[in-house]
Amino acid sequence: MMTQQCAGTQAQYEDIAIYSILEGDNNNEWNSHYSAITDCNILIEQAGDLNPYYRGIAKVLKAMNLAITTDLWGDVPNTEAGKGIQGEAFYNPAFDTQESIYQDIQNLLSEALVDLAKDADANNLLPGLDDLIFNGDVSRWIITANVLKARYENHLSKRDPNGSATRALAALDAAKTAGMTGPETDCNAIFPGDGNSLNQWYAFQITRGDYIKMAEGFVNLLNSINDPRLPFYAAPDAAGGISGTPLGSITTTTSDIAYLSNPDSPSPLVTYVEAKFIEAEAAFRTNDKARAAAAHNEAIKAHIKQATGADAPPAYITAQASETDATITLEKIMTHKYIALFTQFEVYNDWRRTNIPALTPNPEGLVTGIPRRLPTPQNERLYNTNAPAPPISDILKPVWWDE
Repeated sequence: MMTQQCAGTQAQYEDIAIYSILEGDNNNEWNSHYSAITDCNILIEQAGDLNPYYRGIAKVLKAMNLAITTDLWGDVPNTEAGKGIQGEAFYNPAFDTQESIYQDIQNLLSEALVDLAKDADANNLLPGLDDLIFNGDVSRWIITANVLKARYENHLSKRDPNGSATRALAALDAAKTAGMTGPETDCNAIFPGDGNSLNQWYAFQITRGDYIKMAEGFVNLLNSINDPRLPFYAAPDAAGGISGTPLGSITTTTSDIAYLSNPDSPSPLVTYVEAKFIEAEAAFRTNDKARAAAAHNEAIKAHIKQATGADAPPAYITAQASETDATITLEKIMTHKYIALFTQFEVYNDWRRTNIPALTPNPEGLVTGIPRRLPTPQNERLYNTNAPAPPISDILKPVWWDE
């Protein structure tokens, strides 16, 4: 909704659409993130030196969850988080700076890569079917860790444009060396499709069907380039066509989100397509425009095949995926990444870093721009004496890497 791929049309999602995001609105998200981080900490501790594969997987997952948390709230508890069981000294965890958290994220991923590179016989226990994502295939976790290193380096494009790009490319080269050749190595959240294991878009839409719809601007963008993914992204609207809700409207006769919303659809977390778009952007920033163009073209073609089950139409490839060092631009790279990563959190991070695509704030919005963060959660203000004072309520205030 922040990046106008979708529109909030009912209940609390109508509030989000008009940027009514208050301190009491994000306690659940905060608690969910820290529950996940705490679980990762427990697994890291219990695995120990005798089970480096489990420890490495836990560090990858912790890095991913910690990054989402700091990307939404900026400075957050980290070094003292999840330690309340050790006593009152940790009941009010300090807030670490986002800059230091990003260093810790990279350290976690580096440590994970060391653990995952060990021989299988260095483990007392080996992950198997309890690893719901890769069934114990540590080579896939090594690829994921390297792509995540590239992702989080790329987030620093405003802070260190050339250095972050160079480090991102090195991490992607390591992912390729580890065996990343296509979407078959994607890291996805897996949903068996029954009981409490439903794909989250599917579960949401069968109980809250009119809360979120396709956004008009996003539908118009895909129509303008005859994108073959549109009928896979959007369900038929009330009239049998495909349409999106206009900015500032709450009409619900428009298209539902259809993409990856079956009961057992996997949900992308870290993907080959994202990696190729990171490569395109990072190569562009280091002035290797030939590599940028090649990665951009490959990302588009790979995602169309993945999303539709068919190769991209030749006319589409000619118009959209035949860039050269002379024609590639950052706007083309980021716009196509915006299209390909539909429903993924990275779209919001990318838009904050680059302001691509150009978006107009909701004219009905309660603040003058598109929010760039979440406010300090109410429970932190009430119960953590180390929470920011005064709490951060300005949702237009950029996080550190967005400044």
